[in-house]
Amino acid sequence: MSWKNECLKNFRLYAITDLKSPLTPALSPGGRKGEGSSKILADIEGAFRGGVDIVQLRSNVFSDRVLLELGEKIRRITQKVRKLFIVNDRVDLMLAMDADGVHLGQEDLPIDIARRMIGNRKKIIGKSTHSLKQALQAEREGADYIGFGPIFETPTKPTYPPVGLQTIREVMKRIKIPMVCIGGIDPTNVKQVIEAGAHRIAVVRAIFGVPDVYQAACHLRGLMEHD
Repeated sequence: MSWKNECLKNFRLYAITDLKSPLTPALSPGGRKGEGSSKILADIEGAFRGGVDIVQLRSNVFSDRVLLELGEKIRRITQKVRKLFIVNDRVDLMLAMDADGVHLGQEDLPIDIARRMIGNRKKIIGKSTHSLKQALQAEREGADYIGFGPIFETPTKPTYPPVGLQTIREVMKRIKIPMVCIGGIDPTNVKQVIEAGAHRIAVVRAIFGVPDVYQAACHLRGLMEHD
């Protein structure tokens, strides 16, 4: 088994960038480089050192060129530390960066179209799901993993009602691919999510929305692994 397959099989903590957040010093939408870019990359390295297994690059404001330049640098980090790098939504940018995979939402490209674009290259495809029906459908379509949520209310997905803790075990019993719980999870409630049956969690603000990314990742990973 390759290290990438092993990481996908065994991952616990998945962190998603929020590069539109005012809390994150970053490249400007116009594409300026410098301190912002260095801060993002340092935060990503800190997240991996703190126990994150997968980082997803997501931004609704940066240009494609800025995302590509940033993604190529993230790719070098993940190759060095042997962790996974996923790109949100964009199959074309994922391929251009040579990232490990792409994460698709319910309104994004269908998985079969994404696979056609990917061709014979070995890439991971994740799918956001918000119900048992969607989770089962994503598995049938060939997703390599699913995101499931939002577990709690979250400003990241304001139009989606929380699915609640009680649905976690039901979905996990019915699917065979990895399932990562997402939505409003932070150090105050992560133990509830684990106790409800989850093995994997994904977060945005709980890691990349705080000043010390390394300590945030360490703390969250520790809460997941110790009662």
